[in-house]
Amino acid sequence: MSSYAASGVNIDAGNRAVELMRASVKSTYGPEVLAGIGSFGGLFDASALKALSEPVLVASTDGVGTKVKLAAQVGRYKSIGHDIVNHCLDDILVQGARPLFFLDYIASSKLDPEMIAAVVAGMAAACRESGCALLGGETAEMPGVYQPGEFDVAGTIIGLLDRAQILPRTTELRAGDVLIGLRSSGPHTNGYSLIRKIFQDIALDTYFEELNATLAGALLVPHRSYLPLLTANSQLPTTIKALAHLTGGGFIENIPRILPDRLDAQIDLGSWPVLPVFQLIQQRGEVDAEEMYRVFNMGIGMIAIVAPEDVSTMQAAIPEKTYIIGQLIRGNKKVVLA
Repeated sequence: MSSYAASGVNIDAGNRAVELMRASVKSTYGPEVLAGIGSFGGLFDASALKALSEPVLVASTDGVGTKVKLAAQVGRYKSIGHDIVNHCLDDILVQGARPLFFLDYIASSKLDPEMIAAVVAGMAAACRESGCALLGGETAEMPGVYQPGEFDVAGTIIGLLDRAQILPRTTELRAGDVLIGLRSSGPHTNGYSLIRKIFQDIALDTYFEELNATLAGALLVPHRSYLPLLTANSQLPTTIKALAHLTGGGFIENIPRILPDRLDAQIDLGSWPVLPVFQLIQQRGEVDAEEMYRVFNMGIGMIAIVAPEDVSTMQAAIPEKTYIIGQLIRGNKKVVLA
């Protein structure tokens, strides 16, 4: 055994992980990828920028928080790959951008090539679904920094749009504009520290009738990507005035990020079906209702703001049921739960 391996870092395991993930990563490549896996840096043909009048690059970096601990406990890793890509996709989508490429970082106490490959397979599947190249990444073995069996995942996405298409169009927002909610698949990637505390004494394979799933099954459902829904119809970009991705901070913290100082967002509670998983969290944890709306998405993962006359067009253009969940009112950049 080498001295490096004896210290807890296995170069051979890293090489095996790369080989296991190679096919998944390459499956996301289009002709724009000039150099990817194995290169010191990914190369991406930027000719597409020439087609736009005023091209703007949009970048975002994020992680999936302590959801990774639940995934590690039950050995389900592929969904975490979907989580990190889709979370980042949604973050740049709210500004009107379409993805170009994605970069990942996976760190653990000890490299498990099969685990790494499963996470990356999930990332690759999410990238393929969105037309995004998984251009490169890094796997780091860090004994002493991470506890045995633990890992973390982070990602960076780069997207593109024309300057004239940047959202939100804040100056166009008016009192009376309508908030349309798109359903979430569950907690997505937020609130898991609270979730783990609430369910710390309950086995993850416990089946809950109200969830029609085990606890692990309900909590590890991947974060949704809203890119397919919001690019399904060419009318949508001109109809939408603003988008809000309900991530950490839920309704209370995220909606004000797109509001002008002169407006509040009134949320009409009861106007959409709150997912059973949130009802279970609130009941078991005895969590105050306002805190639930500050921590979780409560069944709505993305909000689109449109003029009243565009509501029917907006809802007809999205190929699933959506919900009118509130409106803009005069105020000072806050959320009102009504």
